[in-house]
Amino acid sequence: MTLQAAQGIFIPFIGTTLGAACVLFMKNKLNDKVRKALTGFAAGVMVAASIWSLIIPAIDQSSGMGKLSFLPAFIGFWLGILFLLILDETIPHLHLNSEEAEGPKVQLKKTTMLVLAVTLHNIPEGMAVGVVFAGMISGDGGISAMGAMVLAIGIAIQNFPEGAIISMPLKAEGVGKGKAFLYGALSGAVEPIAAVLTVLASGFIVPALPYLLSFAAGAMIYVVVEELIPEMSEGKHSNVGTLLFSLGFTIMMMLDVALG
Repeated sequence: MTLQAAQGIFIPFIGTTLGAACVLFMKNKLNDKVRKALTGFAAGVMVAASIWSLIIPAIDQSSGMGKLSFLPAFIGFWLGILFLLILDETIPHLHLNSEEAEGPKVQLKKTTMLVLAVTLHNIPEGMAVGVVFAGMISGDGGISAMGAMVLAIGIAIQNFPEGAIISMPLKAEGVGKGKAFLYGALSGAVEPIAAVLTVLASGFIVPALPYLLSFAAGAMIYVVVEELIPEMSEGKHSNVGTLLFSLGFTIMMMLDVALG
């Protein structure tokens, strides 16, 4: 693994950690409008990253299939959706502002279930970063170093609000600042782990790169639709989530097209 790849893999985790650190400096829990704005922004970044950094490259790499060049992206996308659906059903977790846990019925603390919910949707983000850096390292996937770094930076941007969204409610639940920060940071630790494992398997990954890029996209879109969009829309009506979704989408699109 190159030094650049190693650095890029840890960029998203830094974003989560910095976001979680908000709990050390902010006295009150996140305002609902602020939380909706941050969630909408994160969702917009993830959707744009799924399209420009994952699905479009997957289709481009399958151009030799002619009119069927969409097929690997189609198959990979649905495999990603089904993968997250299975995880959603088999890992106990609790979404923010929800009293009813999802997945198997187990006796776990509410704080643990909240962290598991965020950890669950960080898995595809880690895989996405790992896949693009594996393609970059191989040199056969048509993925540039800058393109891989743009995806890592984009995910780090959307991880910042996620870190705050997990650590601040934990403090409001009575968890100490230090422990809330630790839980928030650890929720993002799965990303570099998933990325490293993906890069280490690069010998098997590169031939299937179009499928794996779209797999990561499908998994990320599942998280957006199943979790982030409902969270940014719940409660009293507000357009702030929609506006910040659009801002996150266009910022990630701009980064990918201008720098990728």
